[in-house]
Amino acid sequence: MSGWWPPVRQTVEVRVHRTFAFVDLSGFTAFTESQGDDEASRLLAGFRACIREVASDHGVRVAKWLGDGAMLVGVEERALVAAVLDLARRVDESDWPLGVRIGVSGGDVIVFEGDDYIGGAVNLAARLCAIAQPGETLATPATAAVAPDGCECTNVGERMIPGLSHPVPLVRLGLGPAVGEATLAAEQQ
Repeated sequence: MSGWWPPVRQTVEVRVHRTFAFVDLSGFTAFTESQGDDEASRLLAGFRACIREVASDHGVRVAKWLGDGAMLVGVEERALVAAVLDLARRVDESDWPLGVRIGVSGGDVIVFEGDDYIGGAVNLAARLCAIAQPGETLATPATAAVAPDGCECTNVGERMIPGLSHPVPLVRLGLGPAVGEATLAAEQQ
């Protein structure tokens, strides 16, 4: 059985500290079914344009597109948290028919093959996005601690996260008045 695997080149393990967010349009499959592919494509194009603009505004990177969602990565935790709050605000204030679910976590990870990441922080952010309700942003307490001024942080207690063996303490990040705009102005000074 070992003969069919191609030879694997040894890669260098590089550990870095990063913050990750997974964002997802909640209900996109049902929307596509009820509204059709053309309308779903228009909605997704608008959502992706909004994500690109927010990422650019806050100095974070879209690491990958995931169908009706995305994985964002930031070197500066505060900038990534501000970016997802700004995204949530823009979606909330728009007339979009779907809400966005967001999960945020930070920590040390391995840079894999130069452009991907492996580690607990990535996995946890993805899992938090999966359990978040439409319009909800879930984060770890450490990540919530760097939230911008005006962000409403609500402790939601420990929750079992699918795929993890232990409960994880969680914080819901809420939108204060114009959190994204105030943070962007502060970052530009």
